[in-house]
Amino acid sequence: MFKELYKYREFLKTSVKKEFRGKYKKSFLGVLWSFLNPLCQLLIYALVFPFILRVDVENYTMFLIVALIPWNFFNMTLLQSAASIVANGGIIKKVYFPRIILPISVVTSNLISFLITFIIVLVALLLSGIGIASSIFMLPVILLIQYIFQLGIAFIASSITVYVRDIEYIINLLTMLLFYMCPIAYSADMIPDRLAPIFNLNPLLHIINYYREILYYQRIPDVSGILTLLLVAVIFLVSGYLIFKKCEKRFAEEL
Repeated sequence: MFKELYKYREFLKTSVKKEFRGKYKKSFLGVLWSFLNPLCQLLIYALVFPFILRVDVENYTMFLIVALIPWNFFNMTLLQSAASIVANGGIIKKVYFPRIILPISVVTSNLISFLITFIIVLVALLLSGIGIASSIFMLPVILLIQYIFQLGIAFIASSITVYVRDIEYIINLLTMLLFYMCPIAYSADMIPDRLAPIFNLNPLLHIINYYREILYYQRIPDVSGILTLLLVAVIFLVSGYLIFKKCEKRFAEEL
């Protein structure tokens, strides 16, 4: 895989740029929407939750936003990667290139958007009084784990969608369920003990928890937990790659 990606590295770079720029094509503000969307979300949550719903969590806006931004990264990646092969059916039939470049481009372009968005989060942390602690140096590790995990998910979703088009609709329902199974609007401590073993099977739950640990609670996460999560992410990546390569053989026929 790495040998092919290196050989087609220029095509990969072009594909990532196309994915990223395509989100803002013909829009007046262009890439500024990467700042404006999270900023608007931040303002809405700052108004709705503390003052209208009166949620009893200290600095709830930041409590929510540090978990919501990585969730958005996952959600957008999953939805877009599922359609990445089908949407490029025309070029797949005409030109040879490593098909795996397409889901990689989606995940990577969303990573760039996520990094731009995170500037808003860091500024909000400073303005909220929470500040930025030394624990932030662990953030690239968690981001790398999330990227690896999402690559695996993208490989699976993009390849299976070619054969079962209903997957795109199933994913929409699945993401709604996953949102409530992740500690975004609530703390992981609020999960009932009898349900905790089921919730803990969700790798995304732990990823979001680590973002909150680092940015909101400003604690360095447990190293053994991070290593376990990294192993799970690599398993998803390898499994996703093998599934993709198995399905790839008949992409042109199915499209």
